[in-house]
Amino acid sequence: MAAGVAGGVGQWLGSRKNADASRAAVGPLTPAQPAPPVPADADFAKLGTPTFITPNADFYRIDTALVLPQVPAEDWTLRIHGMVDRELTFTYADIRNRPLVERIITLCCVSNPVGGPYISTSRFLGVDLAELLREAGVREGAEQLFSTSADGFTAGTPVSTLLEPGRGAMLAIGMNGEPLPVEHGFPARLVVPGLYGYVSATKWVTDLELTTWDAKQAYWLQRGWAEQGPIKTESRIDAPNGHVAAGKVRVAGIAWAQHTGIDRVEVRLDGGPWQQAVLSAEVSTDTWRMWWAEVDAPAGSHSVAVRATDRDGYTQTDQIADVVPDGATGWHTITFSAR
Repeated sequence: MAAGVAGGVGQWLGSRKNADASRAAVGPLTPAQPAPPVPADADFAKLGTPTFITPNADFYRIDTALVLPQVPAEDWTLRIHGMVDRELTFTYADIRNRPLVERIITLCCVSNPVGGPYISTSRFLGVDLAELLREAGVREGAEQLFSTSADGFTAGTPVSTLLEPGRGAMLAIGMNGEPLPVEHGFPARLVVPGLYGYVSATKWVTDLELTTWDAKQAYWLQRGWAEQGPIKTESRIDAPNGHVAAGKVRVAGIAWAQHTGIDRVEVRLDGGPWQQAVLSAEVSTDTWRMWWAEVDAPAGSHSVAVRATDRDGYTQTDQIADVVPDGATGWHTITFSAR
């Protein structure tokens, strides 16, 4: 038994070394279509929000991998098959040698509770996924893109969403100017703006099958989660924390409504009237927006709540819902003390 465990650990360490060496050998990745610079007034980090672009080391990680899959780029292939006119197989070199596009995208996990930390923003680099699918020729009747990772995880993504003009779904090989970190899917992963990761963000992806919803059921659907996974309009308070001076108190946070866009954010103190917050510059409808507001807080304990309204006119509900089956709802509320 001990020898078997030792052998397994040795094999894992060896493969990890090979994957790291492979990633290092990839070298710089240069976009043919770089993302525009983030304007200074899009970032309110000095007010207590996250930085607009999340460093790779701080980007949230939620997946089912107990041990990170180790796939050297030189051994990786991606197969596109199923309800297509022609089956295609790509190598890493095939993808890297295509014109690469860079897109700034906010990702959010369906398991993120109200006010939770599982949301981050990155500059993803790769190729347009819809272009690859059109090259394969998606047949009429194909409903889901059933993606499989190197370790067997599966996700089902609506084909209609992927093929929407301007959706911007990607097969990503880079993240914030460098090859994908192993923990975020190296050599390649899927990124679909506006969808929770459980239906779209397959890391270490190796297989894409065009099929129907009836034909196959992906990992999380088998466990009671919803078939469709659009990211809900939500907001979060990041500041203040703990004790503050009585008087004018600055409240700051983030809001998101991917692929729709934030129209306004409002806060209220101690259940009083809502007041509109100041929004940061919008980078795109596929990214979060920062906000801040000032409230008059006399000495004592206080609560402050936030709600966002998107450009479709939807305002967050105050009804509390669990993350299962399709994402949490409710107003994020914090307490603080003014002295």
